[in-house]
Amino acid sequence: MKNLVKIALAAALTISAAAGAYAQEFTKGVVTKIDAKTNKVTIKHEQLKNLDMPAMTMVFRADDPAIRAKLKKGASIEFVAERVDGKLTVTQVK
Repeated sequence: MKNLVKIALAAALTISAAAGAYAQEFTKGVVTKIDAKTNKVTIKHEQLKNLDMPAMTMVFRADDPAIRAKLKKGASIEFVAERVDGKLTVTQVK
């Protein structure tokens, strides 16, 4: 029984690590609008593979002040977007 638990735990860690690595893929985009009152940013972006979305312009949440500080209208960025509490959110920017 202990071996079964160890195998299940190892499998879960492997799957979560693989999913995490996939989610960390950066996507290129251009910031077209920033709404500081609602913490939202509009980005014209390439395909978001981790979210299975084609290239388009769309609005994302940017709840983290450190991320918002990196966003300037007209700037070319590389970013990670994920679903956080059901909302598309920018989670990393470089």
